[in-house]
Amino acid sequence: MTKTAIVTDSTAYIPPDMREERSITMVPLNVHFGEESYQEEWDLTTDDFYEKMRQAETLPKTSQPSIGLFEETFRSLGAEYDEIIVITLSSGISGTYQTAVAAADMVDDLPVHVFDSGISCMIQGFYVLEAAALAAEEKEPALILRHLEEKRQHTRAYFMADDLSHLHRGGRLNGAQLFIGSMLQIKPVLHFEDKKIVPYEKVRTEKKAVAKIKKLLDEGLKDGTPAHVAVIHGNCPDKADALLDELQPAYPHAVFYKSYFGPVIGTHLGPGSIGIGWMPKG
Repeated sequence: MTKTAIVTDSTAYIPPDMREERSITMVPLNVHFGEESYQEEWDLTTDDFYEKMRQAETLPKTSQPSIGLFEETFRSLGAEYDEIIVITLSSGISGTYQTAVAAADMVDDLPVHVFDSGISCMIQGFYVLEAAALAAEEKEPALILRHLEEKRQHTRAYFMADDLSHLHRGGRLNGAQLFIGSMLQIKPVLHFEDKKIVPYEKVRTEKKAVAKIKKLLDEGLKDGTPAHVAVIHGNCPDKADALLDELQPAYPHAVFYKSYFGPVIGTHLGPGSIGIGWMPKG
């Protein structure tokens, strides 16, 4: 049997108690407010981040973990584990995956497998939880990685940004799109495609955008397949609670999680954003 460590980055936003219970190691990304730098989830909480962003004159910047931090993490885990699986946020929106791959090449005599989730937030976390459950059963890393690839075919996430200016300043919208979108009150429904965040459909109001996302969830779960479902919010817990109260009774075969867009992802989506993502269980 192989003892396999499971590592992820902070944008999976798996609660600390859940990470500890499942022996999941987290490597943080960074958020920069001017000259001040913070490691997400370690020394900058999500609540503090949104308060800082509210007061900041310019949008914060984000960066991937250093190659040295990954290497140090791998070497430390190598004292206890035979192999390591690292599950990162999408390589289309961050260099974290590439950095983890480079760090893996620096560690001798310890197989490190880096899996690009192609997504982020708690939906990335679902991959991590699935991997951790199999690792706890001492399944071979190759089997775990095949399982994650199979899950990719049926994993989806859709979300809405309340304020288009964050997407514009983050390079996701040009000036003309921002102007027209703001004038028309467009709330684009976004999703991951080819590992990048792209518009799925342009909707005129938040109510219609959320209705569209709920319809997509219904289509994804209509066959009654057990699933993990996350309702994800950007500093708007009341919106998330209302959605959970509505959705949970309608899908008794699903396990629901309330999660959040933390500092790194929240930098680009901004407060008021809301999303739903799901992955089949087992």
